[in-house]
Amino acid sequence: MTRFRAAHAAGEDWRQAVEACLAELSRSPAPLPGTDPLGFLYLTDVIADHASGILDRLRDATGVQNWIGATGMAILGSSTRGAGEYFDQPAVSTLIADLPGDSFRVFPGRGDDAAGAGSEWFEAQRPNVAVVHADPRAQRLPMMLDRLAEASGAYLVGGLASSRGPMVQIAGEVSEGGASGAWMSSKINMVAGLSQGCSPIGPAHIATTAQKNVVMEIDGRPALDVFKEEIGEMLARNLERCANFIYAALPVGGSDTGDYLVRNLMGIDPNKGWIAIGDQIESGDGIMFTKRDRTTAKDDLVQMLKKLKKRVSRPIQGGLYFSCLSRGHNLFGEAGVELEIVRDVIGDVPLAGFFANGEISHRRLYGHTGVLALFLEPA
Repeated sequence: MTRFRAAHAAGEDWRQAVEACLAELSRSPAPLPGTDPLGFLYLTDVIADHASGILDRLRDATGVQNWIGATGMAILGSSTRGAGEYFDQPAVSTLIADLPGDSFRVFPGRGDDAAGAGSEWFEAQRPNVAVVHADPRAQRLPMMLDRLAEASGAYLVGGLASSRGPMVQIAGEVSEGGASGAWMSSKINMVAGLSQGCSPIGPAHIATTAQKNVVMEIDGRPALDVFKEEIGEMLARNLERCANFIYAALPVGGSDTGDYLVRNLMGIDPNKGWIAIGDQIESGDGIMFTKRDRTTAKDDLVQMLKKLKKRVSRPIQGGLYFSCLSRGHNLFGEAGVELEIVRDVIGDVPLAGFFANGEISHRRLYGHTGVLALFLEPA
């Protein structure tokens, strides 16, 4: 058996927020005998400087020694007291999972050395999932995530720290840089889903001429001509209106679900007919264009949740939700709407998470997405 308990709260300072969480956690049942607890901790960036003190207080009060997590410019949580999203205020969201003994290993963010793959525990347990947090400033971050997945065969879920100050990660210790988290063995039953939050506005194309992050030609024609045709005459007359609405998308090769990586449009050269995007692209790569609005994002999220629920064969015990900073109240109009959609479809389960600077699913880094990971009752 496993047991999950969550708490989230805001306060005038970090101490008040933490004590409110501890008061809620104290009303939950005691840990199950023979289990090994793992804590997930997310804190708003306005209290990032106090991460070590927060971690120490939680360890002392709960007895849980293993914690992983990150800072977010906003965080979220769902518990017995309802759901909450917190922006620009001292706030903490926690989830404690009483997991089967010896079923996970925490790895710290110390570079891209595959985080201990090949250790005795690793070889014995062969983890199939890893919850990962990373620093958006880390060099070669996509390569780092690919190495983690390649070395383990594990499915990665998580997000990049977001902050106007320290990009804090928590993985046994407080640190910055690299990627950190916890490996989950096959004893832990998990499923995950990805909501793109965007929808294609045309077919997939080929970037016939591209270099670095600049697309010169699409399907043998000036890239800007193809772009204008797809966005329509009204938007094409005033390309500035495309900001925060129209995005480039790079199809994921080999995906059986039509996944794509959404990337910002970084610039347009109307004289040359070139387009710059927020990622590296080479001649011969696929490219699409997508739109993002409230209705599209809501519909895609509901569809993802319903598909995920169909895959759930045992009771859901807890969850983690990693949403992009561009979502939340910025996309859905007000705080709490996105999390309420998750609760409406999935149910009232203990949950923690944050608004990230990029979302991790499988072995790739996404943007403008929502990634939900659910813990199920063991078989």
